[in-house]
Amino acid sequence: MDTENLKIQIKTFFGLEPILAEEVKKLGGRNVELKNRAVNCEGDLGFLYKINYSARTALKILIPIVEFKAFNESKFYDKLFKFEWDDFMSVDQTFAIDSTVNSERFKHSQFMTFKMKDAIVDFFQNRYGKRPSIETKSPDIKFHLHIDRELVTISLDSSGDPLFKRGYRKEQGEAPINEVLASGMLQLAGWDGKGNFLDPMCGSGTLLIEAAMIALDLPAQIFRRRFAFQNWKNYDHELFSKIKEVRVNRVKEFTGKIVGYDIDARMLNAARTNIESAEMEDIIEVRKQNFFDSKKDMFPLLMVFNPPYDERISINDDDFYKKVGDTFKTHYPNTLAWLISSDLEAVKKIGLRPSRKIKLFNGKLETRFLQYEMYEGTKKVHKLGDKE
Repeated sequence: MDTENLKIQIKTFFGLEPILAEEVKKLGGRNVELKNRAVNCEGDLGFLYKINYSARTALKILIPIVEFKAFNESKFYDKLFKFEWDDFMSVDQTFAIDSTVNSERFKHSQFMTFKMKDAIVDFFQNRYGKRPSIETKSPDIKFHLHIDRELVTISLDSSGDPLFKRGYRKEQGEAPINEVLASGMLQLAGWDGKGNFLDPMCGSGTLLIEAAMIALDLPAQIFRRRFAFQNWKNYDHELFSKIKEVRVNRVKEFTGKIVGYDIDARMLNAARTNIESAEMEDIIEVRKQNFFDSKKDMFPLLMVFNPPYDERISINDDDFYKKVGDTFKTHYPNTLAWLISSDLEAVKKIGLRPSRKIKLFNGKLETRFLQYEMYEGTKKVHKLGDKE
């Protein structure tokens, strides 16, 4: 493996590719290309460690190690059996395979995963007279199999557990927002830690914690214990320790406020547990408060939230979104507010025209991330921002 010029693919959610590309450029990635739900780039081993440790909108970071065309299963097996697997793992290490198959020739991803597993195991048995073990939960080495028609790409997964698993979430609500999606939303909304932040329906506190991490410039994985690259043959412990030290030394002071409201005491307890786990009790305040009875008490203010919507949590109140709009208009003048929703008809009841609409997915749900600008007195005319 050429550790100076690694080809790197970084997975993300639909709609967050430009945010991730900016992160990659800031961290020193070369030849950055936007793909669908991914960003491709080049970098050295130090950059690979940096991106795993720091990128907020990365889901997993892959290093392609072999690519070939296969027109049938035996050709697929033969190519993999001849590959030098011991360049990337030892016979005593455990491994696992993730797969994505989009092919008329190879319709069953599970079957192709088994064929790849057989090829790896047979390679080691043939060369060393011993078979490596498969471990699905926490393998030493993780491979990713991608088949697009007849093109097969095998990658090393440098992350291990998906990077949305930050390590601070101890409790979750009925419909928690993914940490990577939360951070992406905040960055799309322009949150940079200047001013004050409010999540008026905070649930278990993910948006609040991600907002605080951005405000303090904490690396996304500061609470994470392990990465898959730490089990690689070329792992450089000293280099990774230095990268972490330099990154943590960049942490900033934050002078604003980050506040969360919720009406559910159980959710507030969950939020407090997660905030404590993230060591953010001094930065984030949560309180029992109905948003519809609240008034703006922080200046300037950015508001981002994930209101309940029908597919995830039933809303008994048909006027929910009308109340959101009324609260915006009467109690939050001169405020920028963003919310995410999959109920595109119901959000019309807000009664304000969104100045931006960004298509995102919350799990499998297609949603819109909507920006509303509230002005005191005469409303300025703004053109519609993003296309749906």
